[in-house]
Amino acid sequence: MSGTTLAVGHDERAALKLLALDGGLAGEIKVSCAGLAEGLDASNQTASRRLTHLDEAGLIDREVAGDGQWVALTEAGKRELRSEYADYRRIFERGVRVALSGTVTVGMGEGRHYITLPGYMTQFEDRLGYEPFPGTLNVALDEGSVRARAGLTAIEPVRIDGWEDDDRTYGPAVCYPATVEAGGEEYEPAHVIAPERTHHDEDQLEVIAPVKLREALGLDDGDPLTVRIEERGDG
Repeated sequence: MSGTTLAVGHDERAALKLLALDGGLAGEIKVSCAGLAEGLDASNQTASRRLTHLDEAGLIDREVAGDGQWVALTEAGKRELRSEYADYRRIFERGVRVALSGTVTVGMGEGRHYITLPGYMTQFEDRLGYEPFPGTLNVALDEGSVRARAGLTAIEPVRIDGWEDDDRTYGPAVCYPATVEAGGEEYEPAHVIAPERTHHDEDQLEVIAPVKLREALGLDDGDPLTVRIEERGDG
């Protein structure tokens, strides 16, 4: 969604939180600027501006009526609050764990290319402690795990820096320590890997390991599995 490129700050998030508390996560709710202003301890004009900014940022859907406004949080708005929630979990909790379930799926083959690039490979060896198998295990997440994936922001990742060569620039990535479970067997060490700061393909998960996970766990396309991500002291 192009609107999500607009920056939102603390004030907008406070308004978004109030809308969610009033029921905006579940569907449309009727909102008045006066009512929102009271909750924000701000003027009606300020409340109106915050609603406009949230709308322009793609965080709410809004329809103005004669006696108020009908408002609902978009998926981007829900994601914004989940990210905020995860930040507070990181502050107050330790040993955060996230379990993501799905099925093995075919990837686009890009993982093999990027993982073997020297600018990434040397960092993998240094920061993950192993040389990854040249390819990723691709997982199609179930609906519940797509939502639960936001919990990863509460876990401190291993950061892989961006770099460049003579031809192009390669972006940074984040890696989360993981254990892969399938058919009653487990494999670790492994890491969930993702480009840094992206919301694309949130229903897809890529996992790297020092071995070919399909062979290590006897996996075929469509097989169910669970990827457990847990904050560890060695990251």
